[in-house]
Amino acid sequence: MNIEKVVVGDYCTNCYILSIGHDCLVIDPGCEYDKIKKCISDKNVLAVLVTHRHFDHIGALDLVSNKGSIPIYEYSNIEPKDYKIGPFSFKVIYTKGHTDDSITYYFEKEKSMFTGDFIFENSIGRTDLPTGNYNEILKSINMIKKYDDDIKVYPGHGNQTKLGIEKINNIWFDNVNS
Repeated sequence: MNIEKVVVGDYCTNCYILSIGHDCLVIDPGCEYDKIKKCISDKNVLAVLVTHRHFDHIGALDLVSNKGSIPIYEYSNIEPKDYKIGPFSFKVIYTKGHTDDSITYYFEKEKSMFTGDFIFENSIGRTDLPTGNYNEILKSINMIKKYDDDIKVYPGHGNQTKLGIEKINNIWFDNVNS
């Protein structure tokens, strides 16, 4: 699976284009549709995955999903289980805390997690915004700590990291019991 990061908008939101052959998934189309479209090129968009509904993650959602004619997977219509869309297989993990609709998409075969604003390199998402909840994000961290150290973490902003590095260096991971 090829993973391309497109940084969009004033908040430098990471939009990801995941490709296998001619098919692709788009994760968090924040804004700047033309920039995203250029990366999609002539690929067949099978679905759009939304980690949470903050404006900086969904600003171009209607355009990328062709006003809903391409399926949109988000908290309101998805369950925590395994999914297969075309050649893509992934697990949905509810990771509430930054918002009450936060989701992590885990591509187990590729050892890749798309965490939105749940986990960042050496940090976590804010919990002081509407629907944020500090206790919920600690529960989510405790759950995610059980996954393998070599999993690549693709956050909603900033640099890619690895889960094992976050377990060691991210002070928020020390605030929860294993």
